[in-house]
Amino acid sequence: MRDTIRVMTEIGKKRVVAVAFDWPGWDRPGKSEELALEALENYRPRYRKVAVLAGLREEFDATGAFDVAERIEYHSTVDFGGYSSRPAAAETVQMTDAECERKLALLRAAWTYFDQTWPSVSEQLRKGPRGGGRDRDKIVVHTYGAETDYSQRVGVRTSLEQSLDPDGRQEHRQAFVEALRIYNAENRKPSSWTVPFIIRRATYHLLDHAWEMEDKDLTGSDTP
Repeated sequence: MRDTIRVMTEIGKKRVVAVAFDWPGWDRPGKSEELALEALENYRPRYRKVAVLAGLREEFDATGAFDVAERIEYHSTVDFGGYSSRPAAAETVQMTDAECERKLALLRAAWTYFDQTWPSVSEQLRKGPRGGGRDRDKIVVHTYGAETDYSQRVGVRTSLEQSLDPDGRQEHRQAFVEALRIYNAENRKPSSWTVPFIIRRATYHLLDHAWEMEDKDLTGSDTP
């Protein structure tokens, strides 16, 4: 029998976000809970690549159906951003060291996935139906810059310039991981967020933009 996947849904007025909170970064929105869960399922093969990078292939392949363990009512980011903005109840509890290391492995895997993805896609990306959307390099700057926002919550302050430099980015990530370990070990609460939520939010942001670039990649296409 396959293991069920615990899911939290955040319910907005126009959209719902489904969050597999034991698998940081596996979050997907939809116009209803049913459609959000369907989107989450559709991304299972894509998220599996991250689980494999994290060394969790067997555990991920043993997962089965979704189990909606918690529902959280409206927050504006659900409708306007399409992403989760609150921790699940299970994410307000201190993680064991093993749980923390497992989730940090998935965060590291997301870093690797993003770092491998963006150089492989076209600099110009397919625009939306109204011509909107950022090109690759703007997404990269935005995504690396956001890492410094998340890390500030655990006392790691890094400039955007440092985050854009490969060596500086590596130093930043090492400091970020170590701070997350310390905060969890000491059961410290980073403002209104929690350590598991920070890991999930940072992982989601990396993967969401990596998948966006993959979907909008114009490599080998004659259509702008």
